Amino acid sequence: MPAKPLALTQGDPAGIGPELTLRAWLERRERAVPAFVCIGDPDHLARIAERLGWTVPLHICDWRNAGAAFADALPVIPLASGAGTVVPGKPDPATAASTIGSIDQAVVAAYAGDAAGVVTNPIAKSVLYKAGFKHPGHTEYLAHLAARGGVAPRPVMMLWCEELAVVPVTIHEPLRRVPELLTTALIVETGRIVAAELRSRFGIARPRLAISGLNPHAGEDGTMGHEDAAIVAPAIAQLRTEGIDASGPYPADTMFHARARAGYDAALAMYHDQALIPIKTIAFDDGVNVTLGLPFIRTSPDHGTAFDIAGQGIARPDSLCAALKLAARMAEHTVTDTAS
Repeated sequence: MPAKPLALTQGDPAGIGPELTLRAWLERRERAVPAFVCIGDPDHLARIAERLGWTVPLHICDWRNAGAAFADALPVIPLASGAGTVVPGKPDPATAASTIGSIDQAVVAAYAGDAAGVVTNPIAKSVLYKAGFKHPGHTEYLAHLAARGGVAPRPVMMLWCEELAVVPVTIHEPLRRVPELLTTALIVETGRIVAAELRSRFGIARPRLAISGLNPHAGEDGTMGHEDAAIVAPAIAQLRTEGIDASGPYPADTMFHARARAGYDAALAMYHDQALIPIKTIAFDDGVNVTLGLPFIRTSPDHGTAFDIAGQGIARPDSLCAALKLAARMAEHTVTDTAS
């Protein structure tokens, strides 16, 4: 386990984040959950625990003594602005300041070396937008916080489970826009970031990247589209000239069975569903969202706020526990990457 605890954000306090945090601590021993500190509203956590009948002692702390308390109590660093009166399942823009403040404090702790990494509970962008939030999403806001000299790093989303790591090159875009957004430069930049992070945070000395085609059958010699030969193949060639073990383009429908997965460390897919369908099929409950390209570790459960079941105690903590464990593993592997 890393020497420092992980910083866990509160997420939207009306969602399932608070109860998942409590359950992750309650099940810390049987799930081998690494030490974490919740940055949130202790009063709200206490109310949720009481409502669900869970005995979770809270230890109000700062970063100097946060990790030592984890074995016997859930360490909580209070927010400057508490969540206030929150009704589970009833999102309220009035809680936006506490949601954003939790993310801010987690990043500060990671930069200061107080936290081994940042693990984020789910937020609801629509709630934040109503309160004036100007960023496209969670990941973009983290990149904004990581900006130095006015330049923000380029974040790359990777979905991870023990059996598969997959990266969508284009993400939340309508399918009709993907061909116009997909460029050789974008694929090359994404591949560089993925290879560098697999080396520096996952301990893989020579990462193997399998790159999918855009079209069915990877274009089938141009009979099903020209993009694979004109855009994807040149990107693979460029990555290989840079010493990155990249191969493809492969037909996406044959990339994700067990025998194919044994041949690579991460797959790059050209659009959202091409990447997320296989991993959600393989690991629907315990997949992890990892943000590559940031100067600190960031993982997150691969699900949303689930307002419809919030406060009922039935939300499964599998993905959050997996996100905490992966962040700790990445912290142990982290080295300075001189090859990137």
